[in-house]
Amino acid sequence: MTILSTPRTWLLPLTRSMIRRRLDTASFDLDCAGPDGPLRVHFPPEWPGDPLHFFPTLLARVPAGQEDVAPDTSFTVVTRQHPEAIGQLGTTTHVTADGDVEIGYGMNPAVWGQGYATEAVGALVAHLHTLPGVRRVTADTALSNRASERVLEKLGFTRTGVGWTAEDGDLTTWAHGQP
Repeated sequence: MTILSTPRTWLLPLTRSMIRRRLDTASFDLDCAGPDGPLRVHFPPEWPGDPLHFFPTLLARVPAGQEDVAPDTSFTVVTRQHPEAIGQLGTTTHVTADGDVEIGYGMNPAVWGQGYATEAVGALVAHLHTLPGVRRVTADTALSNRASERVLEKLGFTRTGVGWTAEDGDLTTWAHGQP
């Protein structure tokens, strides 16, 4: 099980236990696998934000008895100082034949503007570039989400085009790495 670290956070693998508990209740504490053994983490009602509506589908796709949802690619962002889930990030697609993999991320509103997203997304991107077959990490941002665009810019992503979804409307597409 891969655990990623940043100066202020750990990125713990998203597990069935996390998803099941969040679907059952808005706020809870859960013992998770931490970098040095069991870690008691508080999950506030804001977690995981937008990805919550995907949780039933994710849970249905994971075979019974398998704890990790997407090994090495989906993580919960947890603060180190007082272990609390403050965000969710990971891949939204499998690696394509061309070596592209798309990411998505979101942070709890309480930590917006504090650099946590830049730390966490940076750790995820670095990790994904170590996986077999990954040549380029891609992402989409809503035109109205300037904060998310700034995260990608700080991490060296380049704009590659535009897109559109019913959920977010007009999008900017981004890439990090070689096509």
